[in-house]
Amino acid sequence: MTHPHRLVLLRHAKAEHSASLEDHLRPLALTGRRQASEVGTGMGAAGLVPDLVLVSSALRTRQTWDLVRAGLGVPADVARLSDELYAAGVRSLIGLLREVEEQAATVLVVGHEPTVSQTAAALAGPGSDDAATARVRVGVPTATYSVLEVDGAWADLVPDAARLVRVVSPA
Repeated sequence: MTHPHRLVLLRHAKAEHSASLEDHLRPLALTGRRQASEVGTGMGAAGLVPDLVLVSSALRTRQTWDLVRAGLGVPADVARLSDELYAAGVRSLIGLLREVEEQAATVLVVGHEPTVSQTAAALAGPGSDDAATARVRVGVPTATYSVLEVDGAWADLVPDAARLVRVVSPA
């Protein structure tokens, strides 16, 4: 393969904290809406336009994706909602990524902490940026995304098999 696959792991934007709402139904806060819009603009400027998006079925992740998508200008049909992603741990998320079609050059995952940072840390192998790896090892704030390069096939994805090249957090 001449060009590596790219994997972007995005933690949802800031959500409302409400004791009266089930966790799955928590919406984005106003700050989160701003964050998600900025992420879409920033990803577009960086050329990180996904061919496939895996989105947790939680309301806050779906709202994050809608606002990111608006900034990227991509069609809605590139996204797949996933109930499994909502509760996924690292192993489950890597399993979902191993099922991605090879023609998907850039895959975006819109998920939750601690899974997104732990998955970035688990996949970060030789050639990864040291500062980025240190950041994901301690967890990431809302609306932060990690960019990884994967040389092999999605089906062969295993820990230490990618290069973590950068981590981007909102201003």
